[in-house]
Amino acid sequence: MEAPWNETIEVISVRKVLMHLIAETARHAGHADILRETLDGRKAT
Repeated sequence: MEAPWNETIEVISVRKVLMHLIAETARHAGHADILRETLDGRKAT
């Protein structure tokens, strides 16, 4: 019996993985910067 979440295996390129990692890192760094500015009131330069 096949698992329903394992229907097909998609081949993903290294480029696509790296672009995803860069985008996620930038997004989370932006969130951390917003939190820091909220806590200390200073803007990043």
